[in-house]
Amino acid sequence: MRAYLLLLVICLLSQEWLYAQTTYCNPMNIDYGYCPIPNFTEWGKHRATADPVIVTYKGDYYLFSTNQWGYWWSNDLTQWHFISRKFLQPWHHVYDELCAPAVWVMGDTMMVFGSTYTSDFPIWMSTNPKGNQWKTAVDSFAAGGWDPDFFLDDDGRLYQYNGSSNSYPLYGGEVDRTTLQLKGARKELYLLNDERYGWQRFGEYMDNTFLDPFIEGAWMTKHNGKYYLQYGAPGTEFSGYADGVVVSGHPLGPFIPQAHNPFSFKPGGFARGAGHGSTFQDTSGNWWHVSTTVISVKNSFERRLGLWPAGFDKDDVLYSNTAFGDYPHRIPRDTNVNGHTDFRMDPSFTGWMLLNYNKPVTVSSTLGGYLPDNAVDENIKTYWSAATGNKGEWIQSDLGAVSTVNAIQINYADQDAPFMGKQLDIYHQYILRYSTDGKRWQVLADKSQNKTDVPHDYIALPKPVKARYVRLENIHMPGGKFAISGLRVFGNGNGQTPDTVKSFIVLRTEKDKRSAWIKWQPVDNAYAYNIYFGTAPDKLYGCIMVHNANEYYFKGMDKQQPYYYSIVAINENGISAGSKVAKAE
Repeated sequence: MRAYLLLLVICLLSQEWLYAQTTYCNPMNIDYGYCPIPNFTEWGKHRATADPVIVTYKGDYYLFSTNQWGYWWSNDLTQWHFISRKFLQPWHHVYDELCAPAVWVMGDTMMVFGSTYTSDFPIWMSTNPKGNQWKTAVDSFAAGGWDPDFFLDDDGRLYQYNGSSNSYPLYGGEVDRTTLQLKGARKELYLLNDERYGWQRFGEYMDNTFLDPFIEGAWMTKHNGKYYLQYGAPGTEFSGYADGVVVSGHPLGPFIPQAHNPFSFKPGGFARGAGHGSTFQDTSGNWWHVSTTVISVKNSFERRLGLWPAGFDKDDVLYSNTAFGDYPHRIPRDTNVNGHTDFRMDPSFTGWMLLNYNKPVTVSSTLGGYLPDNAVDENIKTYWSAATGNKGEWIQSDLGAVSTVNAIQINYADQDAPFMGKQLDIYHQYILRYSTDGKRWQVLADKSQNKTDVPHDYIALPKPVKARYVRLENIHMPGGKFAISGLRVFGNGNGQTPDTVKSFIVLRTEKDKRSAWIKWQPVDNAYAYNIYFGTAPDKLYGCIMVHNANEYYFKGMDKQQPYYYSIVAINENGISAGSKVAKAE
């Protein structure tokens, strides 16, 4: 009885048992491994992954991604549990364990295969992946394939897709279910056409300097008898990294690009990039898209993962909703919310606004040029670092006025991290406090006894609190300095929502119809804007978040189609009404 009462007290203190988390915030808060490749860490050791796949299996979700030395499982898409596993054999002699893995379910069996240009990689199989029980289904898949995807059609036929190149297309072929080898030669399926599709141009500004664009990351989804072949482009290093889709009535084509492209795209905000991912349904029938987001500071391949609501509209158009994609969103429980496609009124968005964008910050110490304001500038590439990683280092954010706080996201930066490869025994500990006057403080969240690795920790409060100041105090770092790329406070400022944007203009030049110069009259009480766009006035599925500016040069259009645009203004209190839809012919 005494032990039971002690356990009850601990649970009450932590409040963890009182509140089942039903919201999430990108980047995904999982214990990312550190880059294991020596010449990729010369600018600093750092966490890195990309190329995610989520599949459902026996009522749970399984997440695999590049170079993690294992995989995760979850029963709710919020709490992920890591399983340590190396799939490669000693004779493979590569650092990538696994790179861009293919994962699929065939009958009662989960199958896994990693990227390779050789003919000696195995296909693994398991009927108990949660128990980490695996064996080889075939010791070598002779055809190999980089960025592979295996797709099991509902008629029982199995296909493989692959490709990662700025010269060659995506390929596909049928796989013999008995031998698990290709039946014949692969078929060319789709090659980029950046002369027509502006978003496929390489570079941070879609200018095609330095390299031609890459096509990679094949993924196949079937819906209503149609085959949706998805692909990443133009480069994983860039904010515009996105997933496009081509559609066919047959798993090996011919494929025609969907009018709405890219269907997964997030060039603005804190967590940028939404390319090379996978599309899946949850246990309630809701569609999701998980993909790669970019950091690319310590190395071009420094990346994280993002999870976005997705779906098919009434015309079977595949879309992914990245609007407010790095703000708190709800995970639907036992509810199918597919079919809601006006993202300006998205039901999965909590409506909790960012309360401390570019607001005053005070800190315990500062390392060099890693300045305090970097923690609230909504740029994951910049960060504040304390001079040490010692207990007692702190950062304090002033919200400017007493506000309603619903959630906090703490994004750690890898300043002087000592690790390479996956770490299984590291953890973060901290205390979050809040105050209305900066003098009397109360505990918001006590993670001083935490024993888990939480690089992008997200805390949704059981009940909102009133606060003007939020203070994060370090107790323990896994290693390196106490450094924060984003201390992000969400809730409501309890003031006026921003005014509707006026004089919204989209200028599309005849010189290059892939591009448009978008301008609007500034809204005095707004800190950001969401520009929604699409190829039909009722299909504004694309979204670009713009901070602290009243113009944007968009270079991502299909030059052969008209486009439609609308804009909303954003502040701590909410979102304005949308502007009238503007047509750009």
